[in-house]
Amino acid sequence: MSGGEVAGILVAVFWAILVSFLAVALARLAQVLKATTKLVAEVTEQAVPLLADASTTVRSARTQLDRVDAIASDVQEVTSNASALSSTVASTFGGPLVKVAAFGYGVRKALGRTQEGAPPAAERRTVIVGRTVPAARRRKQKG
Repeated sequence: MSGGEVAGILVAVFWAILVSFLAVALARLAQVLKATTKLVAEVTEQAVPLLADASTTVRSARTQLDRVDAIASDVQEVTSNASALSSTVASTFGGPLVKVAAFGYGVRKALGRTQEGAPPAAERRTVIVGRTVPAARRRKQKG
């Protein structure tokens, strides 16, 4: 065997090892691709029903929001009607009630003046910070 034959055998063995290594790598890559394909298929099978459920949920939520919007507009209408009713009642009864109260006040004052000859009522006192001040001192403080 000459040096050229040994070199040829070494090159052939090197190529055989390289081809074997590449064959094993390709076989493993094929297994990874099969597993990935299977995983993608399973995810797709599960994702489609989930997306359908999500779409149904979104439609339901939109329907509920439309109902809430309708309720809110009805409440706003009721509130404006109540406000209008309140202002109508106030304008209808407010004026006459003020007149009746003023008339009652006038009657009390008139009756109070007619009884000037009656004995004076008890002397009024003013409370200042927890103590009572007689009416005479009160006049001095004011003046």
